[in-house]
Amino acid sequence: MSIQIGIIGSTGYTGSELVRILKNHPEAEIAVITSESHAGERFSDIHSHFQGIEEQVLVRAEEINPDALDVVFLALPHGVSMSYARQFRDADFKIVDLSGDFRLTSPDVYETWYNKSHVFPEGFERAVYGLPELFREDIRKADLVANPGCYPTSAILGVAPLLAAGLIDPGNIIVDAKSGVTGAGVKAKPTTHYSNVSDNFKAYGLKNHRHTIEIQEKLTALGNNGTSVQFTPHLLPVDRGILSTIYTTPVGKVTEEQVRAAYEDHYGDEPFIRLRNTPPSIKEVRGSNYCDLFVTYDDRTNRIITLSVIDNLVKGAAGQAVHNMNLMLGLEERTGFVAVPLSP
Repeated sequence: MSIQIGIIGSTGYTGSELVRILKNHPEAEIAVITSESHAGERFSDIHSHFQGIEEQVLVRAEEINPDALDVVFLALPHGVSMSYARQFRDADFKIVDLSGDFRLTSPDVYETWYNKSHVFPEGFERAVYGLPELFREDIRKADLVANPGCYPTSAILGVAPLLAAGLIDPGNIIVDAKSGVTGAGVKAKPTTHYSNVSDNFKAYGLKNHRHTIEIQEKLTALGNNGTSVQFTPHLLPVDRGILSTIYTTPVGKVTEEQVRAAYEDHYGDEPFIRLRNTPPSIKEVRGSNYCDLFVTYDDRTNRIITLSVIDNLVKGAAGQAVHNMNLMLGLEERTGFVAVPLSP
């Protein structure tokens, strides 16, 4: 019998991507898709590219039958997911939450950075951070996974091998990241209007972007040392993709071969990490669950430069969520991932 999937929240980009990936998953069946604002409409009425592919009628979340589901994806905004995680805390199904509601270490840290009171603080004790390359064994045993943010996925994967090898100063990490506009969500905002994005390029969230603390906490846990991260996001005039340029300072003398070997040792067998010999571009991962990494050492400035590239909607959201589901259910990790990156 197929794994029965529920997707709560379907009108955003993440809900759409979950359906796109799960339609090709040989072990999964999408049993129910919810929407509070579009209940009664078909999924393809909201996402017209699914016409003839997914015509399921959307229902309200209160109408789902928890006993009929094996996994539920919460494709909801920050501040909303926590209420559903609390509502389903005793359900038998596993939950992958794609919001930021359980990514941080405590309710207090969450409330500081998200400016919201947390309604389900007990969830922090259960939630596992869902970055498979670094927390695989914890994810296998979890019933609530906090799917990482898109920027943190790119940044953490880019820095982790250097911290693990003890090659860099953990107090001096600079992440200069650029994202397509889908990272801001499906709802229109003045900053994402065509006239503001087209033929333009700008930084935002300087010094206090909420992903800063997510990156810093996870890197601190990996390095067993306090880290300091300077994170600056930028908005690209493209629809999807993230490119992070990461600058770190070596501890002692290093060589090009040494820093490259650190990445080979850390990620050599990872199914969704590709170590590149030339700097990657966002089109080279478009539509896929890959993270492409390139690293080099600049002996003139004594800095290590790492480029980390992902599709923010796949490896940075829905694809990583399905990868987590595969781990939670004991499936082969690549199950359902059939898409080759779309370029051009």
